[in-house]
Amino acid sequence: MDSFIVTGAGSGLGREIALLLAKEGWDVLLAGRTLDKLLLVKEEIKASGGSAAALQLDVANPESLQEKLERALEGKNVRGLVNNAGVGHFGPFRKMDNAQIFELFQVNALGTIYMTKAVLPYLQQAESCYVVNIISTAGLRGKANESVYAASKFAVRGFTESLQKEYEGSGIKFTAAYMGGMDTPFWEGSEHVADSSKFMLPLDVARRIVEGLGEKEIIIERQK
Repeated sequence: MDSFIVTGAGSGLGREIALLLAKEGWDVLLAGRTLDKLLLVKEEIKASGGSAAALQLDVANPESLQEKLERALEGKNVRGLVNNAGVGHFGPFRKMDNAQIFELFQVNALGTIYMTKAVLPYLQQAESCYVVNIISTAGLRGKANESVYAASKFAVRGFTESLQKEYEGSGIKFTAAYMGGMDTPFWEGSEHVADSSKFMLPLDVARRIVEGLGEKEIIIERQK
């Protein structure tokens, strides 16, 4: 069975993407920092007849990625990766502290880069495969009170577009996925968004992404 890796798979968009991939017959490796959440998604997939495994990892820690992936992917035919793990810190730039700035780039930008680099050797063994980088519309245009978050997402945009050119003509298709705000746990504890229930449902966004595997660019914004 062909396998797909989804980071940040314990909740929100990552969870919905993982569930949809499993329904389509993929074996899904659920990756993330919180094992309890990953195990709940794993059981949900298995209860519906799908195949899944959970792997606790931190995409921002490159030293441990390779070893953990080697063990988890042994014997698997890896054909896809969704780089969904991310964090958000918002507010006026002058009030951003250095720890927040560091974490935004360490997880959103470097985490995507580290994970892609670690998984590429497995993908190159397949004739056709997919890498989907979840960027958000903050990677398309700057927004007030999102300066460093947007900067981290612009970095992922540049990374994705460059790999599209570097691997053009190969069997690896890189997709840049841009979406507006979603009603997910991402906003918990944040004062940046007063009511996330007005945002898009993560399931709707996930459907568009899974349907668009292989496309260079997917842009999903809330309908007016």
